[in-house]
Amino acid sequence: MRPWQFRVLLTFIWLLSTLIDRLWWSHYGGLPAWDQADYLNSALDHGRALGVLPGGSWQGWVVLFDLSPKIPPLASLVNGTVMAVTGDAPEQAAWSLSLWNGVLVFVVASWALQLRQPLRLARGFALLCSAFVAMAPLLLELRTDYVLELPLTAMVTLALWRLGCWWHPLNGGGWRQAVWAALSVAAALLVKQSALLVLIPALFLVVASALLDSGKHSVVRRWQALVGFGLVCAALLPWLKHNWITTLGGTNRAVIESAALEGDPGVLSLDGWLWYFRLLPEQIGWLLLVVGGSGVILWFLQRRGVNGDEQLSWRWLILSLILGWVFTHLSPNKDDRYIAPLLPMILMLLARGSWQWGLWVKQRWPAPLAWLPGLALLFGGFNTIWTGWSAQTMRLSQRHQGPLDEIVRRAGGVNPQAQPETLIVVPSTPDLNQHNVSYYGRREGGQLVGRQLGSSTSDVKPVLEQAKWVVLAEGGQGSVRDSAQKLDAAVRKSGVFVKVQTFPRPQGGTYSLWRRDPDSKAPELFQERFPALAAGLSQGPAGLDAVFSSIAVEHMLDGNFLYRKPLKKQALRSLAADPSNEAALWTLALLGVLANRPSEAAEHFAALETLLPGNPWPSAYRSVVTLAGWNPWGASAVAAAARQQHGDQPVLVGLDAISAVLAGALWRLPEAAKSLPPAVNAVESSLKSQEQISN
Repeated sequence: MRPWQFRVLLTFIWLLSTLIDRLWWSHYGGLPAWDQADYLNSALDHGRALGVLPGGSWQGWVVLFDLSPKIPPLASLVNGTVMAVTGDAPEQAAWSLSLWNGVLVFVVASWALQLRQPLRLARGFALLCSAFVAMAPLLLELRTDYVLELPLTAMVTLALWRLGCWWHPLNGGGWRQAVWAALSVAAALLVKQSALLVLIPALFLVVASALLDSGKHSVVRRWQALVGFGLVCAALLPWLKHNWITTLGGTNRAVIESAALEGDPGVLSLDGWLWYFRLLPEQIGWLLLVVGGSGVILWFLQRRGVNGDEQLSWRWLILSLILGWVFTHLSPNKDDRYIAPLLPMILMLLARGSWQWGLWVKQRWPAPLAWLPGLALLFGGFNTIWTGWSAQTMRLSQRHQGPLDEIVRRAGGVNPQAQPETLIVVPSTPDLNQHNVSYYGRREGGQLVGRQLGSSTSDVKPVLEQAKWVVLAEGGQGSVRDSAQKLDAAVRKSGVFVKVQTFPRPQGGTYSLWRRDPDSKAPELFQERFPALAAGLSQGPAGLDAVFSSIAVEHMLDGNFLYRKPLKKQALRSLAADPSNEAALWTLALLGVLANRPSEAAEHFAALETLLPGNPWPSAYRSVVTLAGWNPWGASAVAAAARQQHGDQPVLVGLDAISAVLAGALWRLPEAAKSLPPAVNAVESSLKSQEQISN
């Protein structure tokens, strides 16, 4: 097979799989549910921030990093850019999945070329691997489901391939290979943090081999490892520095808390270790699993005269697969799609087993008949795909339909000329929830966002006092708490809201859109209450609960954060007129914290330190935000100076010791461990005292 023929056939595999995907999207796309709409929102946000989608413009890197507080931005940047070309409807945005699928198909083919010798055989084997990837039911499902696992799988496969190229004892060790490996690893990590589950053991292997290498190029390899590490850090640190607190919190919620809520099996339990094994027949197909798996055994038994280059390449793939499988199982949160990054390696291994059966048949059957097993396997694979595709189509086409677009348009969404608004969503169903309301409301440059309230009975009062738009459900409410029913009843009976329109639901029941009556009492603006709340920070932890509980509700009622700009402008005006205006300084400091601008917040807390020399809390807050800005040396200096001024207050002692340890003073680790419990107890006691006063 000539190179151009190989490239044409490989492109045909990708185009054929894309055609199948587009047929699905054109007929059965439906509405995005919770996760899918969340990722679509992220792509929309990043496309706007790049200035390539209506309703946004380039405002700098800091604003761009604001949009990805929990999950890295690379996939959303690519997907948002694709939206600018294809359109922002769900089926149009899904063209980005075709792009990621193309990356995966070509990367798998490139990796497979190194797994067979000579080259004339390698091209056929590479096409077989790519065909298996295009046919795998799980990967087909990910191409028709707007989540991050397909870009994650593509970039993890790219990273492992490039790492293997650099690691290879015979053909590796080049500077270009090292740079490509580092950039590929950085790209995978910038798609999703879970790439670490597969890449950590692979990185350990290549770094260990570089350190233990005693050959003539060992020094060069170590320098390459060091430079590669530097490149990965340079790519990750700007985003990570800006969002490290929310990233840690989001990872804890997504991995540990979600596993507990969903009842996933324990990490060390037998069910946990069998979780993904049980899914493989459905995700790959029984025929391919049996034929390919038995062929791998046959290959192992018949291995003779295997090329050393080929043997080393397979060793890397199998080690990466085994270690990645173990680390993936160690994650407490289990989901069908989380095994996807390992699937290309599994499919390449099964392709090798199927290829071995082909060699066995070719040696024993006449030439015309030798094609029959391969054709049977191919048709069996297509049958598996068709069966899984049809079942998925039936499920999704029945579940994700509803009047979402009509509701959003009636509330003023999909209109770039309309004022930014927030629609409070009380139900939470796959076809109507806060995420897909935001997505549909901001398409085509719109400014309507959705936010969910009703998880607590305390939400009733602020909704009645301040909300402008509310959508309720008649019939099934979806995944909401009982308190949502109380909010629903309160909106209907209050007389504050007027029903605008009722929308039938395909599966029974209706949704109803409610708007605040213009004759009702005008709500108190949050910016009028904000300075008093901000000043409550002067009480230390006792004032924190009132501040952040009020802000949490306000951010639901005002999903566009419209209160911030006029509030900041007014505070700056007041400060210009009176530099010692305490209320303005507290306001600006708190706004800096909420906007994730630690340097701005630290500047205003420093001014409050001077203005309030007897109050230790401005120093404590300044130390915290300085630490959040990755300056532990400055945070320790602030806390140490405050200790001298205010005495050994537990919170200041803890901040001083912890910041010093993070700054490199490891000898203070025992002091930090000793000071942390008293600091936590002091904060908790203060919060409990305030709660008792409030009650």
